[in-house]
Amino acid sequence: MTAMEFIEGPVWYAASAIFVLGIAWRIAAIFMIGRARDLSVSRRSPIVGAAKAVLLHSVPHGGNLGRTVYHFVTGYLFHIGLFALLLFAAPHVAFINAGIVALPWPAMPHWAFIIAAEAAFAGLILLYVRRLTDPVTRQLSDVDDHVGVWLTFVAMLTGCLALQEAHAGLRMLHMLSVEALMIYFPFSRLTHAFTFLLARVNTGAALGRRGFTP
Repeated sequence: MTAMEFIEGPVWYAASAIFVLGIAWRIAAIFMIGRARDLSVSRRSPIVGAAKAVLLHSVPHGGNLGRTVYHFVTGYLFHIGLFALLLFAAPHVAFINAGIVALPWPAMPHWAFIIAAEAAFAGLILLYVRRLTDPVTRQLSDVDDHVGVWLTFVAMLTGCLALQEAHAGLRMLHMLSVEALMIYFPFSRLTHAFTFLLARVNTGAALGRRGFTP
């Protein structure tokens, strides 16, 4: 077995298992916590409160509009760009079709890949610059925040370098960086990618029950 076969075989399956089981456990743990029993009659509908929280916090709003616009724009740039790359970049579509499940959609053209990659890099870099320069965010950031950003950046950078398939070592480096990110993911705040919606729904429902606007 070659080094590449080992990385794309046993290491990939181990990283995938840790990622899937870790995320499943984090989500299951949230549901197992449950919520406190209501001791009073609901003033308003928790369903309406949950829906308002999800919709309202998906767009810039409130008195700190000038401050939140930056985070929303850069956040959407990064997350939408990265999502497009993960599911529609030609090498990823080919890899998933060959080793996981056949995708019913075509890969994005090269020009779309360039746009998505630039959006993802711009969003990630601008978010990280804000984390480093904003006094409050800098104080709230710990090692986990920095490690998550750098693992994501390295995985994206090596993916772009390996795109032309000019050297097998670049593909190997990309696979290793992705697998490192997958192993780290369930044990970090990166799990917000799967839990943020649950958090917004829970908070909005609680506030809606009490008669407050989420």
